[in-house]
Amino acid sequence: MLVPPPLSLYIHIPWCVQKCPYCDFNSHALKTDIPELDYIDALIEDLDTDLANYDLNRQARQLHSIFIGGGTPSLISAPQIGRLLEAVKQRIPFSDDIEITMEANPGTVEAGRFNAYRAVGVNRISIGIQSFQDEKLKRLGRIHGSKEAITAAGLAKEAGLDSFNIDLMHGLPDQSIDDALSDLKQAIALQPPHLSWYQLTIEPNTLFYSKPPVLPDDDDLWDIFEQGHQLLAEAGYVQYEISGYSKPGRQCRHNLNYWRFGDYLGIGCGAHGKLSFADGTITRTVKVKHPRGYLNPAKPYLDQENQVAASERPFEFFMNRFRLLEACPKQEYVDRTGLPLSSIEGPINWALEQNYLEDKGEQWQITEHGKLFLNDLLAAFVDEDEQD
Repeated sequence: MLVPPPLSLYIHIPWCVQKCPYCDFNSHALKTDIPELDYIDALIEDLDTDLANYDLNRQARQLHSIFIGGGTPSLISAPQIGRLLEAVKQRIPFSDDIEITMEANPGTVEAGRFNAYRAVGVNRISIGIQSFQDEKLKRLGRIHGSKEAITAAGLAKEAGLDSFNIDLMHGLPDQSIDDALSDLKQAIALQPPHLSWYQLTIEPNTLFYSKPPVLPDDDDLWDIFEQGHQLLAEAGYVQYEISGYSKPGRQCRHNLNYWRFGDYLGIGCGAHGKLSFADGTITRTVKVKHPRGYLNPAKPYLDQENQVAASERPFEFFMNRFRLLEACPKQEYVDRTGLPLSSIEGPINWALEQNYLEDKGEQWQITEHGKLFLNDLLAAFVDEDEQD
């Protein structure tokens, strides 16, 4: 029987000062002032529509976490973020220890607002720094410099937030091993409770895709990861997912809910959602992508709605779950997919034989060998009828 998991909320703010050449997120460079009053009104109406369509109020589910992403959410004023959070709280009960994260730009003006955001309910800030080297920041199209980045982290620390995260990239254009490790050492010195340290990838529909820069070779990338991982471990950071490191007990609860195949409402331009119901249904939603269409009162907010078939659930579950390095409880598979363990007996036995997984009684643990062949491991859970 499917057991509805913890519920989170993702809120998308689609505007940025300018579009970065590596970014494939749903973000739009500002051409005029942000229509923040209208957009906050639309977000609240979008949430009301979801609550009514999926009868969530009658299910009495609490919100476990909120993540305000973008784009650059810190372009929205603190009073309007506060109005939005209060409207959400009036509609869905907050858990006592709810985590409310907002992404922020390290620019000086944005950083100076941290205290104001904390005052209206935000208790965790994620700062998109990416690098502490001005030349690299310029190549990445960032609007801040290294000094602003360091200042922003200091202000986040002083604001008395429950936690803050630094986003840092490696594998940047023309980046040496020493450059990458220097960035990481600077990030560690700022003592963030959480650090997202991930490799730059070139994605379709980006400027870097049409005009590819020169990136470090595979040997250098491996050395950067290996030496960087050691630096983080020595500084007391624990790797809990592929690109996520935190001090003990400071993992991002919102991300954990994603990777554990939890539920989340998605409101705002292009926001994705996933909802599970006691009748065994799992629904995925996507909202209208472009701000012009999203703010058009004549159009619905919902762009796509799909039911996750039983045959798709094993792959979807493990595609998320094996991003985490923690062991996976077997009962969690049953509760989150609504399927019996017998539905994956063949792929699991094969993965055990290949030494991709270890059976620990009530749990499965991905092995070091399995991490190296993650795509092969996940492919074992794809329904044969859906394979090419």
